Amino acid sequence: MKRFLSILGSTGSIGTQTLDVVRGLDLQVCALAANSNITLLENQIREFKPQLVAVFDLDAAKKLKIAVADTPVKVVAGMDGVCEAAAISSADLVLNSVVGMVGLKPTLAAISSKKDVALANKETLVAGGALVMNAAKENNVKIFPVDSEHSAIFQCLQGCPEKKALKRLILTASGGPFFGKNIDELQSVTPQQALKHPNWSMGAKITIDCATMMNKGLEIIEASWLFDMPASKIDVVVHRESVIHSMIEYEDNSVIAQLGVPDMRIPIQYAITYPQRFPSPVKQLDLTDYGKLTFFKPDDQTFACLRACKRAIELGGLAPAAANGANEVAVKLFLNNQISFTNIGDLVNQAVTNQSNVKNISSVDDILQADEDARNFVLNAVGQL
Repeated sequence: MKRFLSILGSTGSIGTQTLDVVRGLDLQVCALAANSNITLLENQIREFKPQLVAVFDLDAAKKLKIAVADTPVKVVAGMDGVCEAAAISSADLVLNSVVGMVGLKPTLAAISSKKDVALANKETLVAGGALVMNAAKENNVKIFPVDSEHSAIFQCLQGCPEKKALKRLILTASGGPFFGKNIDELQSVTPQQALKHPNWSMGAKITIDCATMMNKGLEIIEASWLFDMPASKIDVVVHRESVIHSMIEYEDNSVIAQLGVPDMRIPIQYAITYPQRFPSPVKQLDLTDYGKLTFFKPDDQTFACLRACKRAIELGGLAPAAANGANEVAVKLFLNNQISFTNIGDLVNQAVTNQSNVKNISSVDDILQADEDARNFVLNAVGQL
């Protein structure tokens, strides 16, 4: 198949794996966007020859313009530049893998330009789910999940005859590097320890989110919007081997699961090529390599971020945006050794409780204000620790 892609976050973990998929298929890269890693971005420009490249960091954009002056590529900068890459006319699919709230505006820019979106930026739906899904419906745009868990559910749902037959969604979680630990044991863990994920190779922020189980909390919220399911019908099970990526359960209690080795190139490729399947560079699954698969209930008392996200989706409105914003700041503070690991969950819970304005979301400005308020709340709270 021939697809024309705009890849946002091309120098990150998902972005580089997406380009690995591109190398194996007949795909054209029309645009790339990155934050500031212009050394890698220059290499990508010279290999994939996009028409347009956006660099979020303004100083880095100036340097890249000089570095690629011998090529015909157009270099743009800042949020406006990333949105321009998302809306480029020559692309028919935008893969958004930028990290954090900065992914919201480009997602909406892609949708308003009637581009299908392969979404790996979970903050888009966590903070702005109603806004994004309504815009997608109005513009007749498809949103394909890239996260392994949501992709698994999406794949399982291909065999679902009708929505009313579906009983619940079951998200699997690896449990991260601190599975089985209690709160006292987590008090003194270091960023270096938290960055050692047992199964996946990812960027720093998402790896910390996996360690706190914030990632799974965000995925509950995201799944609720993606699949139009109430959070009460979305469960989490800890599955240490990360072979089953998620499951769906029917009304007759039959459960369908999607399995594969833990490699993001499978869900990335499926989002790009749906509904077709092609050979991939991923290793074939051999269950005898594992011998057994294990399952446990999640501990949302020890891992307070999971509890905070469940509370946020129950409150609705702007509470999920507050949870997300508070977490982004708290993770940065932890990585800078300014707060403890357990402080992250405490601060996210406090920020959700503090978000009293749980009204319906009417604009991007509402979301961005809730995000800013939550970030300021965390910074002020840390100043008093």
